[in-house]
Amino acid sequence: MTTTSSRIFNFSAGPAVMPESVLERIREDVWNIDDSGIGVLEHSHRGPVIDRVFEEATDRCRSLAGLGDDHEVLFLAGGASMQFGMIPMNYLPDDATADYPDTGTWTTKAIKEARKFGTVNVAFDGSACGYDHCPKANELSLTPGAAYFHYCSNNTIYGTRYAAPPVTNAPLVCDASSDMFARPWPFADHALVYAGAQKNLGPSGLALIIIRKDMLEKGCRETIDLLDYRKQAAQGSRLNTPPVFGVYCMGLVFEWIHEQGGLIGIANRNAEKSKIIYDAIDGSGGFYRGHAQNDSRSEMNVTFRLPNEELEKAFVTEAKSHDMDGLKGHRSVGGIRASIYNAFPVEGCRSLAGFMADFATKNG
Repeated sequence: MTTTSSRIFNFSAGPAVMPESVLERIREDVWNIDDSGIGVLEHSHRGPVIDRVFEEATDRCRSLAGLGDDHEVLFLAGGASMQFGMIPMNYLPDDATADYPDTGTWTTKAIKEARKFGTVNVAFDGSACGYDHCPKANELSLTPGAAYFHYCSNNTIYGTRYAAPPVTNAPLVCDASSDMFARPWPFADHALVYAGAQKNLGPSGLALIIIRKDMLEKGCRETIDLLDYRKQAAQGSRLNTPPVFGVYCMGLVFEWIHEQGGLIGIANRNAEKSKIIYDAIDGSGGFYRGHAQNDSRSEMNVTFRLPNEELEKAFVTEAKSHDMDGLKGHRSVGGIRASIYNAFPVEGCRSLAGFMADFATKNG
Protein backbone atom coordinates (compact mmCIF):
# COMPACT_ATOMS: atom_id res chain seq x y z
CA MET A 1 0.00 0.00 0.00
CA THR A 2 1.34 3.41 -0.94
CA THR A 3 1.67 5.78 1.98
CA THR A 4 2.54 9.43 2.32
CA SER A 5 5.98 8.52 3.68
CA SER A 6 6.90 6.72 0.44
CA ARG A 7 6.10 9.66 -1.84
CA ILE A 8 8.70 12.15 -3.06
CA PHE A 9 8.36 15.74 -4.28
CA ASN A 10 7.08 15.64 -7.86
CA PHE A 11 8.05 18.78 -9.81
CA SER A 12 6.80 17.34 -13.12
CA ALA A 13 5.19 19.77 -15.55
CA GLY A 14 2.44 17.26 -16.33
CA PRO A 15 1.03 14.79 -15.72
CA ALA A 16 1.62 16.34 -12.36
CA VAL A 17 1.06 16.07 -8.64
CA MET A 18 -2.49 15.59 -7.36
CA PRO A 19 -3.83 16.23 -3.84
CA GLU A 20 -3.08 13.25 -1.62
CA SER A 21 -6.54 13.31 -0.06
CA VAL A 22 -8.00 13.04 -3.57
CA LEU A 23 -5.75 10.10 -4.40
CA GLU A 24 -6.86 8.33 -1.23
CA ARG A 25 -10.53 8.86 -2.15
CA ILE A 26 -9.88 7.60 -5.68
CA ARG A 27 -8.28 4.46 -4.29
CA GLU A 28 -11.48 3.71 -2.40
CA ASP A 29 -13.92 4.56 -5.18
CA VAL A 30 -12.09 2.59 -7.85
CA TRP A 31 -13.06 -0.46 -5.79
CA ASN A 32 -16.55 0.59 -4.68
CA ILE A 33 -18.16 4.00 -5.18
CA ASP A 34 -21.20 5.15 -3.17
CA ASP A 35 -21.52 1.69 -1.59
CA SER A 36 -22.82 0.52 -4.94
CA GLY A 37 -20.62 -2.56 -4.98
CA ILE A 38 -19.16 -1.36 -8.29
CA GLY A 39 -16.06 0.77 -8.88
CA VAL A 40 -16.21 4.13 -10.65
CA LEU A 41 -14.37 2.70 -13.66
CA GLU A 42 -17.10 0.10 -14.18
CA HIS A 43 -20.31 2.10 -13.92
CA SER A 44 -22.51 2.96 -16.88
CA HIS A 45 -21.93 6.53 -18.00
CA ARG A 46 -25.71 7.03 -18.05
CA GLY A 47 -26.50 5.50 -14.67
CA PRO A 48 -27.43 7.41 -11.48
CA VAL A 49 -23.96 7.14 -9.90
CA ILE A 50 -22.26 8.79 -12.86
CA ASP A 51 -25.14 11.26 -13.19
CA ARG A 52 -24.16 12.43 -9.71
CA VAL A 53 -20.46 12.54 -10.65
CA PHE A 54 -21.15 14.85 -13.61
CA GLU A 55 -23.62 17.02 -11.73
CA GLU A 56 -21.28 17.56 -8.79
CA ALA A 57 -18.27 18.26 -11.01
CA THR A 58 -20.29 20.80 -12.99
CA ASP A 59 -21.72 22.52 -9.92
CA ARG A 60 -18.34 22.75 -8.21
CA CYS A 61 -16.76 24.15 -11.37
CA ARG A 62 -19.50 26.76 -11.70
CA SER A 63 -19.01 27.82 -8.11
CA LEU A 64 -15.23 28.17 -8.42
CA ALA A 65 -15.44 30.09 -11.70
CA GLY A 66 -18.31 32.32 -10.60
CA LEU A 67 -20.49 31.35 -13.54
CA GLY A 68 -24.14 32.16 -14.12
CA ASP A 69 -26.64 30.62 -16.47
CA ASP A 70 -25.03 32.20 -19.53
CA HIS A 71 -22.15 29.69 -19.59
CA GLU A 72 -21.95 25.96 -20.28
CA VAL A 73 -19.43 23.63 -18.66
CA LEU A 74 -18.16 20.78 -20.84
CA PHE A 75 -15.84 17.84 -20.20
CA LEU A 76 -14.35 16.64 -23.50
CA ALA A 77 -11.82 14.00 -24.46
CA GLY A 78 -8.58 14.80 -26.24
CA GLY A 79 -7.05 17.24 -23.80
CA ALA A 80 -6.15 20.83 -24.61
CA SER A 81 -4.50 19.93 -27.90
CA MET A 82 -7.86 18.83 -29.30
CA GLN A 83 -9.15 22.31 -28.56
CA PHE A 84 -6.42 23.82 -30.76
CA GLY A 85 -8.38 22.45 -33.71
CA MET A 86 -11.94 22.45 -32.35
CA ILE A 87 -12.00 26.16 -31.63
CA PRO A 88 -11.12 27.41 -35.14
CA MET A 89 -13.12 24.57 -36.69
CA ASN A 90 -16.21 25.90 -34.94
CA TYR A 91 -15.53 29.63 -34.64
CA LEU A 92 -13.11 30.85 -37.34
CA PRO A 93 -15.11 31.50 -40.54
CA ASP A 94 -13.42 31.39 -43.93
CA ASP A 95 -13.73 35.15 -44.35
CA ALA A 96 -12.55 36.17 -40.86
CA THR A 97 -9.31 36.51 -38.91
CA ALA A 98 -8.47 35.38 -35.39
CA ASP A 99 -5.80 37.04 -33.24
CA TYR A 100 -3.22 34.76 -31.58
CA PRO A 101 -0.32 36.20 -29.57
CA ASP A 102 2.49 33.65 -29.69
CA THR A 103 3.97 33.28 -26.21
CA GLY A 104 5.48 29.82 -26.50
CA THR A 105 5.26 26.25 -27.72
CA TRP A 106 1.57 25.69 -27.04
CA THR A 107 0.41 28.89 -28.71
CA THR A 108 2.67 28.06 -31.65
CA LYS A 109 0.89 24.71 -31.96
CA ALA A 110 -2.52 26.37 -31.61
CA ILE A 111 -1.64 28.81 -34.40
CA LYS A 112 -0.59 25.96 -36.66
CA GLU A 113 -3.92 24.17 -36.14
CA ALA A 114 -6.01 27.34 -36.55
CA ARG A 115 -4.41 28.11 -39.92
CA LYS A 116 -5.94 24.90 -41.27
CA PHE A 117 -9.37 26.52 -40.96
CA GLY A 118 -8.86 30.24 -41.55
CA THR A 119 -6.66 33.31 -41.31
CA VAL A 120 -4.55 33.90 -38.21
CA ASN A 121 -2.96 37.17 -37.18
CA VAL A 122 0.03 36.58 -34.92
CA ALA A 123 -0.70 39.52 -32.64
CA PHE A 124 2.64 39.18 -30.83
CA ASP A 125 5.74 37.20 -31.82
CA GLY A 126 7.40 36.07 -28.62
CA SER A 127 10.16 34.21 -30.44
CA ALA A 128 11.94 37.53 -30.94
CA CYS A 129 12.54 37.82 -27.19
CA GLY A 130 13.01 34.13 -26.43
CA TYR A 131 9.48 33.96 -25.00
CA ASP A 132 10.65 35.64 -21.81
CA HIS A 133 7.45 37.61 -21.18
CA CYS A 134 3.79 38.01 -22.04
CA PRO A 135 2.94 41.04 -24.17
CA LYS A 136 1.86 44.36 -22.82
CA ALA A 137 -1.02 46.18 -24.50
CA ASN A 138 1.32 48.30 -26.64
CA GLU A 139 3.02 45.16 -27.99
CA LEU A 140 -0.17 43.69 -29.44
CA SER A 141 -1.20 44.09 -33.07
CA LEU A 142 -4.97 43.59 -33.08
CA THR A 143 -7.34 42.87 -35.96
CA PRO A 144 -10.48 45.03 -36.13
CA GLY A 145 -13.49 42.74 -35.98
CA ALA A 146 -11.44 39.63 -35.17
CA ALA A 147 -13.46 36.42 -34.81
CA TYR A 148 -11.82 35.91 -31.43
CA PHE A 149 -8.58 36.55 -29.50
CA HIS A 150 -6.83 33.39 -28.31
CA TYR A 151 -4.13 33.50 -25.62
CA CYS A 152 -2.43 31.14 -23.16
CA SER A 153 -2.63 32.48 -19.61
CA ASN A 154 0.41 30.54 -18.32
CA ASN A 155 3.22 29.25 -20.49
CA THR A 156 4.43 26.02 -18.94
CA ILE A 157 7.67 25.61 -20.86
CA TYR A 158 8.99 29.15 -20.49
CA GLY A 159 7.61 29.94 -17.04
CA THR A 160 5.69 33.08 -17.99
CA ARG A 161 2.13 34.19 -17.32
CA TYR A 162 -0.28 37.05 -17.92
CA ALA A 163 -0.91 39.16 -14.83
CA ALA A 164 -4.35 40.02 -16.25
CA PRO A 165 -6.25 39.06 -19.40
CA PRO A 166 -5.39 41.00 -22.58
CA VAL A 167 -7.70 43.87 -23.47
CA THR A 168 -9.48 43.46 -26.80
CA ASN A 169 -12.90 43.98 -28.34
CA ALA A 170 -12.84 40.45 -29.78
CA PRO A 171 -14.31 37.49 -27.88
CA LEU A 172 -11.66 36.26 -25.45
CA VAL A 173 -10.53 32.63 -25.70
CA CYS A 174 -8.08 31.40 -23.08
CA ASP A 175 -5.94 28.29 -22.86
CA ALA A 176 -5.62 28.03 -19.07
CA SER A 177 -4.20 24.52 -19.01
CA SER A 178 -1.36 25.13 -16.58
CA ASP A 179 -2.96 27.62 -14.19
CA MET A 180 -6.66 26.72 -14.26
CA PHE A 181 -8.16 27.55 -10.86
CA ALA A 182 -4.75 28.58 -9.50
CA ARG A 183 -5.91 32.16 -8.88
CA PRO A 184 -9.01 34.32 -9.28
CA TRP A 185 -9.56 35.04 -12.98
CA PRO A 186 -12.50 36.71 -14.78
CA PHE A 187 -13.72 33.46 -16.31
CA ALA A 188 -17.22 34.83 -16.91
CA ASP A 189 -15.78 37.63 -19.07
CA HIS A 190 -14.39 35.12 -21.54
CA ALA A 191 -16.20 33.64 -24.50
CA LEU A 192 -14.35 30.36 -23.96
CA VAL A 193 -11.82 29.04 -21.46
CA TYR A 194 -10.29 25.60 -21.75
CA ALA A 195 -7.75 23.57 -19.82
CA GLY A 196 -6.14 20.19 -20.18
CA ALA A 197 -6.62 18.33 -16.92
CA GLN A 198 -3.19 16.87 -16.21
CA LYS A 199 -1.57 19.87 -14.56
CA ASN A 200 -4.03 21.31 -12.04
CA LEU A 201 -7.24 19.33 -12.43
CA GLY A 202 -6.66 15.57 -12.67
CA PRO A 203 -5.46 12.86 -15.07
CA SER A 204 -4.54 13.40 -18.71
CA GLY A 205 -6.77 12.91 -21.74
CA LEU A 206 -9.55 15.27 -20.68
CA ALA A 207 -10.23 18.98 -21.14
CA LEU A 208 -12.48 21.29 -19.16
CA ILE A 209 -14.27 23.85 -21.33
CA ILE A 210 -16.21 26.86 -20.07
CA ILE A 211 -18.09 28.45 -22.95
CA ARG A 212 -20.48 31.37 -23.04
CA LYS A 213 -23.79 30.50 -24.65
CA ASP A 214 -23.65 33.31 -27.20
CA MET A 215 -20.28 31.94 -28.36
CA LEU A 216 -21.65 28.41 -28.32
CA GLU A 217 -24.24 29.31 -30.94
CA LYS A 218 -21.76 30.95 -33.33
CA GLY A 219 -20.67 27.67 -34.92
CA CYS A 220 -19.58 28.58 -38.43
CA ARG A 221 -19.28 25.24 -40.20
CA GLU A 222 -20.63 21.72 -40.17
CA THR A 223 -18.37 19.16 -38.53
CA ILE A 224 -18.69 15.71 -37.03
CA ASP A 225 -20.97 15.57 -33.99
CA LEU A 226 -18.23 14.86 -31.45
CA LEU A 227 -16.36 18.03 -32.47
CA ASP A 228 -19.43 20.27 -32.33
CA TYR A 229 -19.65 22.19 -29.05
CA ARG A 230 -23.39 22.73 -29.46
CA LYS A 231 -24.11 19.04 -29.76
CA GLN A 232 -21.83 18.18 -26.87
CA ALA A 233 -23.54 20.79 -24.69
CA ALA A 234 -26.98 19.51 -25.63
CA GLN A 235 -26.00 16.07 -24.32
CA GLY A 236 -24.22 17.22 -21.17
CA SER A 237 -20.79 16.14 -22.49
CA ARG A 238 -22.13 12.60 -22.93
CA LEU A 239 -22.80 12.50 -26.64
CA ASN A 240 -20.81 9.27 -26.58
CA THR A 241 -19.14 7.38 -23.73
CA PRO A 242 -17.06 10.13 -22.08
CA PRO A 243 -13.83 9.90 -20.03
CA VAL A 244 -15.81 9.25 -16.85
CA PHE A 245 -12.80 8.61 -14.64
CA GLY A 246 -11.24 11.95 -15.54
CA VAL A 247 -14.46 13.83 -14.80
CA TYR A 248 -14.80 12.00 -11.49
CA CYS A 249 -11.22 12.96 -10.52
CA MET A 250 -11.76 16.54 -11.63
CA GLY A 251 -14.85 16.84 -9.45
CA LEU A 252 -12.85 15.70 -6.43
CA VAL A 253 -10.10 18.22 -7.21
CA PHE A 254 -12.71 20.99 -7.45
CA GLU A 255 -13.98 19.97 -4.02
CA TRP A 256 -10.42 20.01 -2.66
CA ILE A 257 -9.89 23.55 -4.00
CA HIS A 258 -13.04 24.70 -2.19
CA GLU A 259 -11.64 23.17 1.00
CA GLN A 260 -8.41 25.18 0.58
CA GLY A 261 -10.36 28.43 0.69
CA GLY A 262 -11.40 28.59 -2.95
CA LEU A 263 -9.42 30.51 -5.54
CA ILE A 264 -8.31 33.20 -3.08
CA GLY A 265 -6.95 30.63 -0.66
CA ILE A 266 -5.22 28.72 -3.45
CA ALA A 267 -3.76 31.93 -4.90
CA ASN A 268 -2.28 32.94 -1.55
CA ARG A 269 -0.77 29.50 -1.16
CA ASN A 270 0.69 29.55 -4.67
CA ALA A 271 2.18 33.01 -4.15
CA GLU A 272 3.88 31.80 -0.97
CA LYS A 273 5.27 28.71 -2.69
CA SER A 274 6.67 30.47 -5.75
CA LYS A 275 8.20 33.26 -3.66
CA ILE A 276 10.31 30.73 -1.79
CA ILE A 277 11.94 29.55 -5.03
CA TYR A 278 12.19 32.96 -6.67
CA ASP A 279 13.86 34.30 -3.52
CA ALA A 280 16.39 31.48 -3.82
CA ILE A 281 17.08 32.50 -7.43
CA ASP A 282 17.30 36.22 -6.71
CA GLY A 283 19.46 35.69 -3.64
CA SER A 284 22.01 33.47 -5.36
CA GLY A 285 24.28 36.28 -6.54
CA GLY A 286 23.73 35.33 -10.18
CA PHE A 287 24.45 31.61 -9.81
CA TYR A 288 20.80 30.99 -10.77
CA ARG A 289 19.26 33.07 -13.58
CA GLY A 290 15.52 33.16 -14.13
CA HIS A 291 14.23 32.87 -17.71
CA ALA A 292 11.09 35.00 -17.33
CA GLN A 293 11.06 38.75 -16.92
CA ASN A 294 10.02 39.62 -13.37
CA ASP A 295 6.60 41.00 -14.26
CA SER A 296 5.74 37.85 -16.23
CA ARG A 297 6.97 35.26 -13.72
CA SER A 298 4.75 32.22 -13.45
CA GLU A 299 3.67 30.91 -10.06
CA MET A 300 3.13 27.45 -11.55
CA ASN A 301 6.37 26.85 -13.47
CA VAL A 302 9.60 28.38 -12.19
CA THR A 303 12.29 28.23 -14.90
CA PHE A 304 15.96 29.07 -14.38
CA ARG A 305 19.49 28.37 -15.62
CA LEU A 306 22.79 27.59 -13.92
CA PRO A 307 26.24 28.76 -15.10
CA ASN A 308 26.60 25.81 -17.50
CA GLU A 309 24.88 22.66 -18.72
CA GLU A 310 27.18 20.33 -16.79
CA LEU A 311 26.07 21.94 -13.53
CA GLU A 312 22.45 21.73 -14.64
CA LYS A 313 22.76 17.98 -15.22
CA ALA A 314 24.43 17.57 -11.84
CA PHE A 315 21.69 19.64 -10.20
CA VAL A 316 18.95 17.40 -11.60
CA THR A 317 20.78 14.21 -10.60
CA GLU A 318 21.59 15.34 -7.08
CA ALA A 319 18.09 16.73 -6.52
CA LYS A 320 16.65 13.33 -7.38
CA SER A 321 18.84 11.74 -4.72
CA HIS A 322 17.20 14.18 -2.29
CA ASP A 323 13.68 12.99 -3.25
CA MET A 324 12.99 15.79 -5.74
CA ASP A 325 12.08 14.60 -9.24
CA GLY A 326 10.96 16.18 -12.53
CA LEU A 327 13.23 19.24 -12.42
CA LYS A 328 14.85 18.98 -15.84
CA GLY A 329 13.85 21.91 -18.06
CA HIS A 330 12.08 21.43 -21.37
CA ARG A 331 14.46 20.66 -24.24
CA SER A 332 13.56 23.92 -26.01
CA VAL A 333 14.69 26.03 -23.04
CA GLY A 334 17.08 23.85 -21.10
CA GLY A 335 18.01 24.52 -17.52
CA ILE A 336 15.71 23.74 -14.62
CA ARG A 337 11.93 23.86 -14.34
CA ALA A 338 10.13 23.49 -11.03
CA SER A 339 6.42 22.97 -11.61
CA ILE A 340 4.54 23.70 -8.40
CA TYR A 341 0.87 23.38 -9.26
CA ASN A 342 -1.98 23.77 -6.78
CA ALA A 343 -1.48 20.39 -5.12
CA PHE A 344 2.28 20.74 -4.74
CA PRO A 345 3.16 21.15 -1.04
CA VAL A 346 4.94 24.19 0.34
CA GLU A 347 7.38 21.85 2.07
CA GLY A 348 8.66 20.80 -1.34
CA CYS A 349 9.43 24.42 -2.24
CA ARG A 350 11.34 24.86 1.00
CA SER A 351 13.29 21.66 0.31
CA LEU A 352 14.19 22.84 -3.17
CA ALA A 353 15.25 26.29 -1.96
CA GLY A 354 17.48 24.73 0.68
CA PHE A 355 19.01 22.39 -1.86
CA MET A 356 19.58 25.30 -4.25
CA ALA A 357 21.48 27.23 -1.58
CA ASP A 358 23.66 24.24 -0.72
CA PHE A 359 24.34 23.43 -4.38
CA ALA A 360 25.34 27.03 -5.13
CA THR A 361 27.70 27.12 -2.14
CA LYS A 362 29.41 23.91 -3.24
CA ASN A 363 29.62 24.78 -6.94
CA GLY A 364 29.66 28.56 -7.13
